[in-house]
Amino acid sequence: MLWARDAFFYHIYPLGFCGAPRHNDYSLPATPRLLKILDWIQHIKELGVNALLLGPVFESGSHGYDIVDYQQIDRRLGDKGTFQQLTSRLHENGIRIVVDGVFNHVGRDFWAFKDVVKKGRQSEYVSWFDRVDFTAGSPYGDPFSYEGWEGHYNLVKLNLQNPAVKAYIFSAVKKWLDLYDIDGIRLDVAYCLDSSFIQELAALGKSVKRDLWLMGEVIHGDYNRWVNPSLLDSVTNYECFKGLYSSHNDKNYFEIAYSLNRQFGEKGLYKDLMLYNFADNNDVTRVGSILHNPAYLYPLHALLFTMPGIPSVYYGSEWGIAGKKGDGSDEDLRPALDLTVVSKNSPNKDLAKAIRRFAQIRKEHKALREGNYRQLLVRSRQYAFFRQTRDEAIVVIVNSSSQSAAVDLEIPVDGSMLLDLVNNGAKFPIRNRKAYIPLSPYWTRILEVRR
Repeated sequence: MLWARDAFFYHIYPLGFCGAPRHNDYSLPATPRLLKILDWIQHIKELGVNALLLGPVFESGSHGYDIVDYQQIDRRLGDKGTFQQLTSRLHENGIRIVVDGVFNHVGRDFWAFKDVVKKGRQSEYVSWFDRVDFTAGSPYGDPFSYEGWEGHYNLVKLNLQNPAVKAYIFSAVKKWLDLYDIDGIRLDVAYCLDSSFIQELAALGKSVKRDLWLMGEVIHGDYNRWVNPSLLDSVTNYECFKGLYSSHNDKNYFEIAYSLNRQFGEKGLYKDLMLYNFADNNDVTRVGSILHNPAYLYPLHALLFTMPGIPSVYYGSEWGIAGKKGDGSDEDLRPALDLTVVSKNSPNKDLAKAIRRFAQIRKEHKALREGNYRQLLVRSRQYAFFRQTRDEAIVVIVNSSSQSAAVDLEIPVDGSMLLDLVNNGAKFPIRNRKAYIPLSPYWTRILEVRR
């Protein structure tokens, strides 16, 4: 997807962001809480965002991943008109929208599952769900057992081999495309989905919208298994998610350097893929809480916006807000935020400014969006790499130390000087393809090679 190569995503978990009740009351009318996002459009545009990843918005029982009806917007967030207004305003502002597609499982309030609970073996929907067994019971007291996602029996696994199930889901997806003009779908727990289902979904979606972007949640494994012309356009880069924070906490840039070289170096496994990069999301402890030192937020985000792939920022993390994953609870990760309050009271007020600058540099320099990757230098607390296209070459250096440092670099191409795109246009001479570059504490240099 050509548009995704140039994307900078902002990720919102809408039920939390909009302050929706934790549990759905199906007797209540729709409340247009989604329109709160309209108040944030100017802010995210100023950050440089041009794509919004929106967590679950379809009718569910509680957290959005326990789907009740794929055809309806969650009444706690609004209705069809609410979502149409939101997508229209986003598109008017040059922001594409990608929604969460939760197709592996549904909630216990899903209409077809309720029919099985009510009618038992006589229900025509028994085959819609995995491993329904009327010789055993469920943890909820049902006179049958069934497959729950990873042992969570409030999340009932769908039988995606069933043509009727696929027809129902594909009908809903077509409705999303027709009614809301969405630009992409994130496939929740894509690592659990049958490849045949993904293939059919991709064919359907792209027959309706040619440039529809499909991204899968994948925790581990070979990303090439999912990203290829017949399946997905991208997957979540969890390998580098871990490397981004632990390389800083452990004072060990060798970790993230190893991952990036393994993925995108000369013999990289994924050198031709555009992976979805992130520092946190609605399922993991926020980067502002997991880093041992908040100063690390700056070199970390410099890496996020200059490494190969598509960068994403989770709402509020542009100020490094706190949020820790609890035992059995993700509530702390998914707060309702007031834009004025969080922007004024954050202890990391300058981070958003830095992200804005990194995003602008990435937008202006194709080498940072599409260029190949080459490692130049790795120390425990300094790391340098090179991005290059046919017409442009960029050197990126980060320093996670509390002390100033300096590096001697071998520049892989001819040039007379390095122009600093971050730090007031500082210039450093290149002599015999070598350059000496001083570094400030907890900071970066993004350097364009000038002939």
